[in-house]
Amino acid sequence: MSLLGQTYEKRLGNFDGILPVAIKHVNDPPLRRPGALSAILAFVLYIFYILVIVQIALGLYSLWDGFSWFQMARRRLGSHTGFYAPVTAVICPCKGSEPGLEENLMALTRFEYPSYEIYFSLATSLDPALKIIERVKAASQRPVHIVIAGPPEDCSEKVFNLRRAVEALPENFEVYAFVDSDVRLGRRWLSKLVAPLQDVRIGATTGYRWIIPNRRSGAGGFASAMASAWNASIATMLGRPRENFCWGGGTAIRRSAFNDAKVLEAWKGAASDDLALTRALEDSGKTIVFCPECLAATLHPWTNPDLMEFTNRQILITRVYSSRRWMMGAAAHLSYSITLIYAAIAIFVTMIGGDPWFQLALLALVIPLLAAMKGALRTMVISDLLPEWKAQLGEWGWAWTALAPVVPFLFAWNFLSSLSTRRIRWRGVRYELVSASVTHVLKR
Repeated sequence: MSLLGQTYEKRLGNFDGILPVAIKHVNDPPLRRPGALSAILAFVLYIFYILVIVQIALGLYSLWDGFSWFQMARRRLGSHTGFYAPVTAVICPCKGSEPGLEENLMALTRFEYPSYEIYFSLATSLDPALKIIERVKAASQRPVHIVIAGPPEDCSEKVFNLRRAVEALPENFEVYAFVDSDVRLGRRWLSKLVAPLQDVRIGATTGYRWIIPNRRSGAGGFASAMASAWNASIATMLGRPRENFCWGGGTAIRRSAFNDAKVLEAWKGAASDDLALTRALEDSGKTIVFCPECLAATLHPWTNPDLMEFTNRQILITRVYSSRRWMMGAAAHLSYSITLIYAAIAIFVTMIGGDPWFQLALLALVIPLLAAMKGALRTMVISDLLPEWKAQLGEWGWAWTALAPVVPFLFAWNFLSSLSTRRIRWRGVRYELVSASVTHVLKR
């Protein structure tokens, strides 16, 4: 008998006094034998080592991938923007009066870019954002246009606003740049996003949001910090051509590429503007280039309900529009979460059995440590990518490191939630995402 089996045989001499009540009443005779219990524990530890070692290997790969992203971002920052700056239409759909909206929209009028015009699109003239847009228009030195799209019937309100805005554009615009109303963009942002389009092989260029936490709502800012850490993990997925996708808050595309990819047709019946655009470009064989130097600061406050609604919505949209990305993400985050939960149970069982457990705990802790190290890499580069927000980023620098090991558990919940429904709420409107091309508007 193995030393482990002998140890359990001695310990189980007084069998009824040691086993939990639930086991004492099991009638299966093999479970009453110390050898069987020894085998069960050995099996538990065997699975423990397999799961933990696989996760450590994946964590090391993820850390290496994070370092590659770090280097890519630094290279992009050190490269010249270029001189390509054609006439561009900046298109911004709006809905409601959110915190910081006027400052966000005013930033669109201050780009250091030679020739562009701004198109704001709303569903109705009764939208409270219209008054703010009119003030921005009055103060702007750039041409500002307002498009009233009307209520959508077969797609999301944002998609319908974008469709109507594009249809209203004259043909002199060579590039379309799509932005969101909840981001605060720097003066050089537009020139950095458009310049790579000089290469006609590129279908579109894109940035991504970077949520800057604040304490204006939520429990001490925790929900805001968690939203930022959750979102940061997606930002660092971008960079490899196969993984890139268009982000609706900051994407530029040539008009010719937009028409060739038949994006207006792809938007019919769609809920997601950016993933529908991504699908259209992928189907037409066009590449999407990620520009980390075009990360966009997002400043609005978060509450716990906001956090859950936002993260669940994003993952459900991904499930409907990109099953490959959804399955890869689900496998990664669910396996991480299951491994750590299983490891905690295995360590607890070993601990109450009186066997050495400390080395098991140390081995399991390597997994969240690797996640925290990748979070630290994000923290190191973000101040360079958003230098105008350095003070705020420094205040919240702990969030992207300390919360990185926790984020996969939120993702796991999001992926599981996306299996139970196809309904979302977005800016006060409820939708049912029947498919990538069929969206039902349930309630306004």
